[in-house]
Amino acid sequence: MKKRIIILFVSLQYMLTCLYSNDGESINRIINNTERKYRLVNDYEVKMVISMSIPAFRMPKKKYHIFFKQPNKIKIKSRGFGVMPRTGMFTSPIENFDNLTDLKIKNKYNQPHKNRIVISGNLILDSLELEMPNDYAKLTFKPTVDVVIDTSKWVITRVTTKIDTVKIMEIKNRFDFVDKDFYLPVESKVEYYVKDARLSKWMKKDIGLFIGDQKNISGDMVKGLITVLYDNYKVNRGIEDSVF
Repeated sequence: MKKRIIILFVSLQYMLTCLYSNDGESINRIINNTERKYRLVNDYEVKMVISMSIPAFRMPKKKYHIFFKQPNKIKIKSRGFGVMPRTGMFTSPIENFDNLTDLKIKNKYNQPHKNRIVISGNLILDSLELEMPNDYAKLTFKPTVDVVIDTSKWVITRVTTKIDTVKIMEIKNRFDFVDKDFYLPVESKVEYYVKDARLSKWMKKDIGLFIGDQKNISGDMVKGLITVLYDNYKVNRGIEDSVF
């Protein structure tokens, strides 16, 4: 009986070792598949309409005409003053994951959705370009990020940033087929929650907007929402470099 228990324990330990040792390989495969899908679009132009609901900041709906070409050429046309959220809109999956460490598959063995997987990691503070008041603050300020990937289409549908269990930012992308064959975002929602001055400085730098004076956001939690609608895509038509 004791021999059977030992054999069972060793077998179980071996199985768990195999499962966890394959996580790194699986994560790389998932990221590479998502990156490969992203690279299928060499260039595009699109019309955007951005609306915001932010305390202490008012701006009517704004229209933009965007030109993008791989790997990182961007041209933005608009009239008058406007705000363009930068978070993840024109960066590749690999570039986004490069800002994370200690990656792990969060729902590999308990997935309520068959074609969805969540990769979790710790956000590298240097990527935020955020000034900390002291070393203790830098040690205790540890944002984590959950990235939801639709593995049937290999696109990122949601990115959630938290500190401990408190959600401070969430990006939701809704995709559809555009310009006949290309599966691209048709709506993005950037939702964030700000509680103190340190986070507000990060949000202003990362999203590219002002939320108001520090005194307006130093108390209760402030919630903001930016909605981006995409329309009239023209994909892989060969945009000349002179456009940029």
